[in-house]
Amino acid sequence: MSFSGLMAQDGATTDSTQTDSAAANAAPVEEATPVAAAAVEEAPVAAEAPQSFTQVMKKWFIDGGPSFMGIILVCMIFGLAIVIERVIYLNMATVNAPKFLGAVESALNSGGVDAAKDVCRNTRGPLASIFYQGLDRSKEGIDMVEKTIVSYGSVQNGLLERGVSWISLFIALAPMLGFMGTVIGMIQAFDAIEAAGDISPTLVAAGIKVALLTTVFGLVVAMILQVFYNYIIAKTDSIINTMEDASISLVDMLVKYNNKH
Repeated sequence: MSFSGLMAQDGATTDSTQTDSAAANAAPVEEATPVAAAAVEEAPVAAEAPQSFTQVMKKWFIDGGPSFMGIILVCMIFGLAIVIERVIYLNMATVNAPKFLGAVESALNSGGVDAAKDVCRNTRGPLASIFYQGLDRSKEGIDMVEKTIVSYGSVQNGLLERGVSWISLFIALAPMLGFMGTVIGMIQAFDAIEAAGDISPTLVAAGIKVALLTTVFGLVVAMILQVFYNYIIAKTDSIINTMEDASISLVDMLVKYNNKH
């Protein structure tokens, strides 16, 4: 064999060796590619952070339309403002009637009408005001005392029931506004269908969403105010009944006092 033939064989062997080495180095890369893809596929997707109640309510408020939702919100704010004022007033107007009657009777028997009037003057609430007016007219006779109690009792009843009609107005107005928003939302949905010439869920969804959100918010506001309205009515009736019963007791006390003197 010639020298050139040996050189050719050595070159072929070298090329074959290099080719095998390159193939061996490339093989792990091809095998590693599916593993990397699987790792990417198996990687957990980061879950979205849950929205707070305030954020959800804000989103629904904006989606429902600022016009009607804003009016419903105004109804709720004014209604709750009146409710808070009435609850505070009625709680301050509530007194322990048996204890108060005992104090007035004790002062009347020990110190006379002036002492009983001092007890009424130092006690808050409509019951003490009615007693004070009745005792102030005690010198004019029992008939005048009764008329004074009835007249002044009507004034106190009006003060106890003040503002309640506004609460009932907001209770009726809030769901009506919600239903109006429902009608307008449906009209918008049909307008979108008419303009597009095709019925598509995407076209109808916006109008129906406005309709549902305004209705829900109106009903929620009405239900909240209705609960407080019933509480105020029950509390007012309780105070009025207490005033009527205590007024009868005052007349009886004055009759006994006049008979002794």
